[in-house]
Amino acid sequence: MIVRDGWPFIFIALFFAVAFLFVALRYSSIWLVSLAGLFALLTVFTAFFFRNPNRVIPAQESALVSPADGKVVAIVQEKSHPFFEGEVTRISVFLSVFDVHVNRTPLSGTIDFVDYNPGKFFAAFEEKASKLNEQTEIGMISDSGHKVVFKQIAGLIARRIVCNLKKGQKVMKGELFGLIRFGSRCDIIMPSDYTIQVAVGDRVEGGSSILALLPEMKADEGSTDGI
Repeated sequence: MIVRDGWPFIFIALFFAVAFLFVALRYSSIWLVSLAGLFALLTVFTAFFFRNPNRVIPAQESALVSPADGKVVAIVQEKSHPFFEGEVTRISVFLSVFDVHVNRTPLSGTIDFVDYNPGKFFAAFEEKASKLNEQTEIGMISDSGHKVVFKQIAGLIARRIVCNLKKGQKVMKGELFGLIRFGSRCDIIMPSDYTIQVAVGDRVEGGSSILALLPEMKADEGSTDGI
């Protein structure tokens, strides 16, 4: 399945592939054949980049899932964040150009704020990208009253953040809400009493990998529902 935002890019690459092939056959040009092949490969890669695979969403209320596919590059304790009281934990997930780039909500609940902040375009795996890069920051309150913040952060190549969330919107855990083009980072910020379930270096999948368990719900087992 291809996410809707990817179709214009796929059609553009496909158009050039067909156009160069048509002209190449007309004039018997090996160079134009090569260009047609290049755009054909680009079409395939673009379709691969904008893929949206089905995911199994953990049903237990205690599970806070990853908003993105990628590699956990940092788990950091920070002094504060305006949305929380006291210390917080930040988990950073780096997305390479080969990862799925659609983003999913980490909990079921209500969106409290959506803030877009223009900024720089440092490499997304660098620590300073969390604060200095262009990003959209989303705060939400779960159905059980727990808070979480998650960020879509542009990288060195990624120059377009798509976020379809609005303040006051009700969302379900694992729900598709946007994407980042092409190579990027997601940060997830939570109070320090959430129980972290991943380690630096782990690979996670958006909507299905559990990053943390909410406090006072750690004994929940729950089942899983396919979405």
